[in-house]
Amino acid sequence: MELGLRNKRAIITGGSKGIGFATALLLAKEGAQVAIVARNEEHLREASVRIESETGQLPLAITADVSKEADVKRAVAEAVQHMGGLDILVNNAGTSAAKPFAEVSSEAWDADLDLKLYGAIHFTREALPHMREAGGGAIVNVTAVGGKTPSASSLPTSVSRAAGLALTKAMSKDLAANGIRVNAVCIGLIRSDQIENKWRNTAPDKTWEEFARDPRHNIPLGRIGEAREAANVIGFLVSDAASFVTGTSVNIDGGSAAVL
Repeated sequence: MELGLRNKRAIITGGSKGIGFATALLLAKEGAQVAIVARNEEHLREASVRIESETGQLPLAITADVSKEADVKRAVAEAVQHMGGLDILVNNAGTSAAKPFAEVSSEAWDADLDLKLYGAIHFTREALPHMREAGGGAIVNVTAVGGKTPSASSLPTSVSRAAGLALTKAMSKDLAANGIRVNAVCIGLIRSDQIENKWRNTAPDKTWEEFARDPRHNIPLGRIGEAREAANVIGFLVSDAASFVTGTSVNIDGGSAAVL
């Protein structure tokens, strides 16, 4: 299927590792110009080298803290100046922060909302005039299945992710007149540094494949997902192949969520 991504200009936050990196790699392979944003300069440099080696295209690497509005303004301005415009935004930056309600401090609430919710708000706000100038665009907010079905001791993450889903739906209605589509993906168990650390700490005697297929994960498809599998869905949602898709969310969880 032709995705229609050649020469599109994309920003991916949290783009140095995991799903963000896999998405940047996919878009670059499809011929898009890519800017990756993350806090760690070394990780960005490593990601850039890998993307260039596999695609022949060197992405723009921008060191920025997504939770700081001033950094967001600078990052978008730098990316637009370098690429000549903006067509795609993937709001992927985030970490897992899960504790019982009584153990979450005000500072922890602020930090989580600043990163996952306000980061997406600020990046979208800065991207909006450039997408309007381009005649349209596509935004994907990377959230989690816990935003739909929060479990005990899942705070503040489940709340910030639920807010991200509401933001997605509301923005999709506001921005449709500008030809800007806004969708979300809800991530379940996907291979990441955090998951790999859990594997090494709790099951050092098992191979990754054995750990990933442990039935105790309760994943109907029988295994933990790979970052590239999430990237494939994101790539579809930002592409011309999804030109009539907006205001929706897609679970990428191997069937584990109890809701659509």
